[in-house]
Amino acid sequence: MIKEHDFIAIGGGSGGYNAARVARQYSDNVAIIDGAKELGGLCILKGCMPSKTLIYSAEVLHLAQQGTRFGLSIPEAKVDMKALHKRKLATIKEFTDYRVKSIESGKFHLYRNFAKFISNDTVELDDGTQLKGKHFIIATGSYVSKPPIPGIDLPEIWTSDDVLDLSELPESAIVLGGGVVACELTQFLHRVGCKTIQIQRSPHILKDQASDVSKVVEKALIKEGVDLLTDTKLLSISKTDSGFDVTFKHKGTQVTRSAKHVINALGRFPATASLCLENAGIELEPNGQIQTDKYQRTSNPAVYAAGDCNGPFEIVHTAVLQGELAAYHASGIEKTPLNYDHMLDVVFTNPQVARVGLTEKELKKRNIEYIAADYPFDDHGKSILMEAKHGFVRLFGEKPTGKILGAEIVSKDAGELIHALSVAVSHGLTAASLLQTHWYHPTLSEIISYPLEDIVDQLAVQ
Repeated sequence: MIKEHDFIAIGGGSGGYNAARVARQYSDNVAIIDGAKELGGLCILKGCMPSKTLIYSAEVLHLAQQGTRFGLSIPEAKVDMKALHKRKLATIKEFTDYRVKSIESGKFHLYRNFAKFISNDTVELDDGTQLKGKHFIIATGSYVSKPPIPGIDLPEIWTSDDVLDLSELPESAIVLGGGVVACELTQFLHRVGCKTIQIQRSPHILKDQASDVSKVVEKALIKEGVDLLTDTKLLSISKTDSGFDVTFKHKGTQVTRSAKHVINALGRFPATASLCLENAGIELEPNGQIQTDKYQRTSNPAVYAAGDCNGPFEIVHTAVLQGELAAYHASGIEKTPLNYDHMLDVVFTNPQVARVGLTEKELKKRNIEYIAADYPFDDHGKSILMEAKHGFVRLFGEKPTGKILGAEIVSKDAGELIHALSVAVSHGLTAASLLQTHWYHPTLSEIISYPLEDIVDQLAVQ
């Protein structure tokens, strides 16, 4: 027997759930398929919410330990991993309960199974049930990738999932990778008292950021005591009686570092292998992500994709927007496609890194004439009194209009500061118009007004 639905979401995380939620506005025959042990998706269960809960606790601990810098005498501050773990569970439970309640509300046909395509418009569940759909969305997320490195498959190697579930303080750890997850986990572990080594292949961590942005974070990590090694080539990972040995090349020399644990934070890969996409005529990009058009349609016009399995940004708010857009389009409702030139990007290290709009590299690639202006936080009143002197803000203004095309901030709370510039980029505001806004003194946000003034001054003399 084949069951039929108007819209079927494969995956109940942020992309799939929000697609199903929108589709439900136009049909009462919407299904969600999710075979994961827990409902909720990566962000709530093993990503954004638990990691930022732990990172914030580690930041509070770090500030307490730095009390003398603020003229304070604070008794010894240390982590209680069991209490930290308990707080994390309580925090994510609030979000998980809401998501599960929404999915199990009765508005959707919920199948707690895994699925694979057997034709253009039909999937088969792992219990043999077949579902035929007018439209599908694939929102199956991603999983930790395992590059071809001898020893990377050792079962004792941790991933971010393991770190986020710790209730005991690890003695030491080697973090493999230099991306967002690797850097955030490295600083968290170091701050709670784990001797931490980070090994990165590229010349700099956070290689997708401007090199001078990455260098600010590198200097901060090294100053705190992280053993950071960049420009390396991993050779092997081996188990020892006391933990692990990681062998790699660094500056032409073969080096071995040892630690109790190894964490694979070398990136993620789209979770699509078990879906039998070829049976539905769905094509992939060379990097394994699902090909889609501007409305999130795959090469099969009845099937859409959103989130990590699709890209181009593996960020939860992007997955939500993609899922909603796909569901509207499948329901015959015209919506404006996403403009990826306006997307936000935040790294929750300390200092944080935040970016919106076009990068300098992209501006040059597109031959767009622009003015760049920046200002350092070590010359800014509020950041000085907060002992938050790392970093700078940089803006890119279009010639000759002064329209803000992009911005990047590396600083304390950069993820909060960037939103003022996100509004500017999304709405095509100019530096001159932004200067008509009041920038209150003394605030961190006030620093944005200085490169704005610089752009206006540079345009005036051209």
